[in-house]
Amino acid sequence: MASSAAHPSFCQIAVQAVDAEQAERLAAEAYAAGAVGLEERDSESEITLILYAPTAAARAVCDAIAEAAPEARIAPPTEVPETNWSEQWKAGLTATIISPRLLIRPSFVSAALLPGQAEVVIDPGQAFGTGGHPSTHLALAWIDEIAPTLKPGARILDVGTGTGILALAAAKLGPADLFGFDTDPLATAAARVNARCNGLGERLRLYTGGLEAIGAVPFDLVVANLLRTEMLPLFAGIAARVRVGGFAVFSGLLETERESVAEALRAVGLREGGVRSRADANGDPWSALLTIR
Repeated sequence: MASSAAHPSFCQIAVQAVDAEQAERLAAEAYAAGAVGLEERDSESEITLILYAPTAAARAVCDAIAEAAPEARIAPPTEVPETNWSEQWKAGLTATIISPRLLIRPSFVSAALLPGQAEVVIDPGQAFGTGGHPSTHLALAWIDEIAPTLKPGARILDVGTGTGILALAAAKLGPADLFGFDTDPLATAAARVNARCNGLGERLRLYTGGLEAIGAVPFDLVVANLLRTEMLPLFAGIAARVRVGGFAVFSGLLETERESVAEALRAVGLREGGVRSRADANGDPWSALLTIR
């Protein structure tokens, strides 16, 4: 008889979130507590997250969500039919074309490259950043535009690096020196693995900790793909680390947040140099700001 450890059972947990920002935050908390997948269903008044977790982790997922948002409505976990999750999670994942210069793909998806096109290979995992979410796509599009113009010896900083995808893309597109940091040790560990898998283990220097881990050195390009609430406390520190004439990209913003964020960035000496927008599968528009010091 096969053991239950070999074929763990899974639960489905439905959570009602009030807006896209809360939904993204609760999804992150759920994954950190042991969730392994989710579906998002929108209505006019709220967003429903359908989370999937091993039965053994279901209570921890519910508790993490309740602690992060006591007002959120959480349905009791329900068992889901057994399925081959090791293959099911791959369904629907494809290569993401950023530009004729850059393509992102999972390791199990093949894609023909255009002449001169670089690729970054990233598999989904606990750390955020595979190129599929509009915020990551927008940040990559700005990197695709700026990184090839930087001279050898230029320095690029990836704030909250996650999988390392932004720094790795920059490394594929130009000769700059790459740095990244994240407060989550699982993220920096994932980024190191991804750097090695992409043949960039020697070029990407990673730190576990906050912005202070980098020191007060100037960068030609700083990229942050975070929620607005996570970025706001970092604006002054990021601005201080952008050289005069250098660039900073801020992604992870809903379109409704863009103007207030641009105003806060002007207050720390970063003027707006451009904006890119992209809607997600639900039609919600996301924005990424390019700023110049």
